[in-house]
Amino acid sequence: MLAFDRVSADINDEVMFDVGQLILAGWTGRDEASVRGHMAELAVHGVPPPSTFPLFYRVSASLVSQTNRLEVLGPHTSGEIEYVIVAMHDGLWITVGSDQTDRKAEAHGVALSKQLAGKVLGSTLWRLDELRGRWDSLQLRAHVMIGGERVLYQEGALALMRTPDDLIGRYTGGGGSMKPGTVIMSGTLNAIGGIRPASRFEMRLEDPATGRAIGHAYDVSELPVIA
Repeated sequence: MLAFDRVSADINDEVMFDVGQLILAGWTGRDEASVRGHMAELAVHGVPPPSTFPLFYRVSASLVSQTNRLEVLGPHTSGEIEYVIVAMHDGLWITVGSDQTDRKAEAHGVALSKQLAGKVLGSTLWRLDELRGRWDSLQLRAHVMIGGERVLYQEGALALMRTPDDLIGRYTGGGGSMKPGTVIMSGTLNAIGGIRPASRFEMRLEDPATGRAIGHAYDVSELPVIA
């Protein structure tokens, strides 16, 4: 179960949320050149490009947490900042999240790599309906700790990415809606300086019009790989 603080014009409350299904969207940039840039980033790690895009990966709902310390197997994982759509009985809500991914396994299969590491979400939700009019101005920003130095890792406006309505429409085939309990992670922005592991991942979804932000951070704890 996840715990969220919902903040909107008509609701300010705390809710518990049971994730029924988790969908990871991939290759979701609006600009094809940007998507191909992300493919090039991953090709360095031996990841083949997809046959088409965007794609939607189903992974275990049990991978989702709001932890401050994420345990991973070995030194080959890294985070990806994303916006996250959370479907509740009273509509769609938005938070920030990170799709921690095993890059070594990604060379063998993207779906496999997504299943091998946890997905971390923030604890605040904003109502999607209240954001649509200024959606493209919202900003994602991630910092990481690498070698003891805090560096800017990802940054960009949501104008660079497909909208929630676009993703939901593609996932449902154009005529459906998301069942309550569904979580869709949006896909990510290109990494500044290339994809690489980090000991800490800090993420923020910012709304410049209001000055509000949803933030969360977690330390990455590597478990030993025993041959």
